[in-house]
Amino acid sequence: MKKQRKLSFLLVFLLFLSLQSQTFAQQEEITGKVTDTESGEGIPGVSVLVKGTSRGAITDLDGSFSIIAGSEEVLVFSFLGYESVEQAVANRSVINIGLSPSIQALNEVVVVGYGTQERKEITSAVTSVKAENFNQGTVNDPRQLLQGKVAGLNIARPGGNPNGGYNMRLRGISSIGENAEPLVVIDGVIGASLSTVDPNDIESMDVLKDGSAAAIYGTRGSAGVILVTTKKGKTGRTVVEFNSSVATENVARTISVMNADEYKQVPNSVDLGGNTNWLEEVTGTGLSFVNNLSLGGGTASTSYRVSINSRNVNGVGINSGFDQLNARLNLTQKALKDKAIFTVNVSNTTIDREFGNDNSFRYAIVSNPTIPVRSTLPQDARFGGYTERDIFDWFNPVSIAEQNIADGRDSRLLASIRGEYNFTTKFRGAVFYATQRETEWRGSYSPKTSKFGGGFGRNGLATIRNDERLNQLFETTLNYDETLGSVGMAFLAGYSYQEFFNQGNYTQAGNFLTDAFSFNNIGAALDLANGLANVTSYANSNKLVAFFGRANFNLDDTYLLSVSARYEGSTRFGANNKWGLFPAISAGVNIANLIDMSGVSAMKFRASYGRTGTQPGESYLSLLRFGRQGNFFYNGQFVPSYGPVSNANPDLAWETKDEYNVGLDFVILNNKLDGAIDYYTRVTTGMILPINVPVPPNLFPTTQLNIGEMSNSGLEVMLNYKVIQKSDFRWTTGVNFSTLKTNLRSLSSEDLSFGEVNYRSNFGSPGQNSTQLIRIQENGPLGQIWGPILEGINEDGSPRMQVINGTAVDANKNPIYCNCNDDRAQLGTAYPTLNFGFNNNFSYKNWDLNFFFRGSFGHYLINSYRGFYENTEGTTVQNYNIVNTKYYDPTIKKAEYNSTHVEKADFVVLDNATIGYNFKVSPGKAIGRIRTFISVQNPFMFTGYTGVDPEVRYGDSESNNDPLAPGIERRATYFTTTITTLGLNLNF
Repeated sequence: MKKQRKLSFLLVFLLFLSLQSQTFAQQEEITGKVTDTESGEGIPGVSVLVKGTSRGAITDLDGSFSIIAGSEEVLVFSFLGYESVEQAVANRSVINIGLSPSIQALNEVVVVGYGTQERKEITSAVTSVKAENFNQGTVNDPRQLLQGKVAGLNIARPGGNPNGGYNMRLRGISSIGENAEPLVVIDGVIGASLSTVDPNDIESMDVLKDGSAAAIYGTRGSAGVILVTTKKGKTGRTVVEFNSSVATENVARTISVMNADEYKQVPNSVDLGGNTNWLEEVTGTGLSFVNNLSLGGGTASTSYRVSINSRNVNGVGINSGFDQLNARLNLTQKALKDKAIFTVNVSNTTIDREFGNDNSFRYAIVSNPTIPVRSTLPQDARFGGYTERDIFDWFNPVSIAEQNIADGRDSRLLASIRGEYNFTTKFRGAVFYATQRETEWRGSYSPKTSKFGGGFGRNGLATIRNDERLNQLFETTLNYDETLGSVGMAFLAGYSYQEFFNQGNYTQAGNFLTDAFSFNNIGAALDLANGLANVTSYANSNKLVAFFGRANFNLDDTYLLSVSARYEGSTRFGANNKWGLFPAISAGVNIANLIDMSGVSAMKFRASYGRTGTQPGESYLSLLRFGRQGNFFYNGQFVPSYGPVSNANPDLAWETKDEYNVGLDFVILNNKLDGAIDYYTRVTTGMILPINVPVPPNLFPTTQLNIGEMSNSGLEVMLNYKVIQKSDFRWTTGVNFSTLKTNLRSLSSEDLSFGEVNYRSNFGSPGQNSTQLIRIQENGPLGQIWGPILEGINEDGSPRMQVINGTAVDANKNPIYCNCNDDRAQLGTAYPTLNFGFNNNFSYKNWDLNFFFRGSFGHYLINSYRGFYENTEGTTVQNYNIVNTKYYDPTIKKAEYNSTHVEKADFVVLDNATIGYNFKVSPGKAIGRIRTFISVQNPFMFTGYTGVDPEVRYGDSESNNDPLAPGIERRATYFTTTITTLGLNLNF
């Protein structure tokens, strides 16, 4: 399945080589030094550019530079954190210049909904993360760039599956029904997929956290908004960048089990003659290659950037990994005397995937270590020579991984064009069109010899699935800016129309004459001829129409006010509730402009209110629908039958989230310390949930209703401190943390209720299918983990549970454990009460060092491995291995979920540590930068949790990631990994 993509890179590399033939006109050499006006020390890394040309230089460690320029030209000096300066060359051969530090935290431009603002003018809770602050190392998903960087934004991926997705939650859980993840907007495309952009192509990511910032996006802003801005070409110098890295990946954490010698000591264990480390058998060292090549530049009227990215990633699991190729073009063209500006962005991504099978990890943990991997016994020849046993819930882990094929191919195209015309210096209009097309193909095959996956029982089993999603967006906006005396005003008005279309098909069939076809000739399956195949298809669509506007006011850079509203309609709503209004207001005051405070450069207090919404996650939920219900035999043949699949609800509307936020932004200690503090509280009402209803009068037993109320609140703090800023040594550090408190106030509405007490998820088989785990309770926190409390061990080795309420009695009327709700207790909560990130950046001469810690506290996890296998019952009955953690008690002979299996999962992990070296490059050379680095991700973790990964679980992986059932580590968790990367960065 893996494809080589050397040809594409060869073509681009030839283009890259051709750029090195640039020649420069013979002009005089200009030398000089750039210093800090406050400290007088030289500043390394300052960009020195001949204005209007591609000629440039970079200052060395002492701040010195050398550049070729003519007497009539102008030099531009710029460096992050300093005010830019322009100097005419005139007749000088030596130019020494001083740069003044800027209040970067206030002057930086931040992307907000439908525009940009300087940070000093923002009155909402917005966090901006620039490319230089992104997480480093082998980053294959854009979400990783933000992991741990934004207070209140939690990004988690339990385990190290290279094809596994990341869960994002902003300020906790905004909805228990639909759309729990923040809305993503890429270069203005609302609802764009992060899979369409390569991490190397991202310039910044801005997170709109509170309701006032997100309200401009209406029915999709309730979980927050992440605005992604990709890199653009810059006028003047042509820049070629080449980044390449190779990485090795190894298992970091699994769960402790007995080896063969330990297992043989267990009474009544079965020795089958082997000595197998199953965890090692299903894993290996993963090897990854990442290459990125980009070309950017432009003139006064045209700027461009083109890039191509290749990723070849192999996971530690057998047959797991992907090949990805991404190409992007960003082009900006000015016309009509620079009054018209046209911007074109095109991105295309293809990903070939090998999914492997996470169940190989599950059965590696449970497998008897005395079972050999392969067998020469005649009865095992039918399984391809792999050892298989006829016992419940056991399959050969290596056979699962090696025999079963699970492949996929993703194709994603995102294209947009924007035309803007400046009628005057104050008034401008724009039109914007974008389209996103995503196709996902999945193919799997279980051969005749595979006991797992159905192949053995179905004489070979193939499955093919195709899904296609089309998203088209048209928007037009008008902007008007005005200044009246000391009042600055900015107005925005716009119209948005977005249409979605989804379709797909699914085919599963078995009974093949040969395994040679795999899933590539599913028509050869005899199940199709016999009417035993499963064939389905679907199509659906929906539309969104919106009118929106915003007004910003600025009085003397001291008093700030912003008002916005979006009036939006969706075809997914009921006939009586097609439209919703989402208003917002926020205000701020720059206290430092009113009060002279020593060492305070800026201090802004702000307060905001905003209403956002959530639309239903599927189309047609408000309609009475009929669907296929099977077949019935009539008149000598089978006839398909249809029945109701949803009740009509013409009143179905959007979920509503009202959020209040107060915050303080500051720059103090003579610009050394900047940060933000926010406290928020939000209330979500009218959550979209399926509620049980009586039949009759209803035709279907559940109806989608707006019901219930939930609240979240928390404190968020972000601090950045410039500890040392010397010419040869710099150290900056940053920390962020956030708290979270949730309360499910109600799940009722008049005579309808989701249930005052409701349980989600069960423990599963063997033997614990009726064991309920997560409790949902009105006026209580989300993610309540419930269960019996272990009191002791009975003589027969079974756990003895504590009697809590004594509602059940024995024949002598003595209280006994009832195995019911009355004798269960809350054992923990699934959501953390505190998350934090801690970042440090050092530079010493040519060296740079970065390390980043991340942690979560207050959450608990149900350790399913221990609940099933940390006892001797599995060994004596099913010949399972024994989980051997610090909690193992050999007197426990029966598997039964209880309080000891719920563990506190606090953790602190070194997410990334990177050390790099910048080689000194002589001024005027074609190569402007050479940097090599080594990075390690997840090298160690501090935690008391004994399972595979203490990462927060936001949903149940065995129940379609049910958000009402968090906090369970299931038995098919991909092991966590450590990644070591060696890389090279070149700039030309």
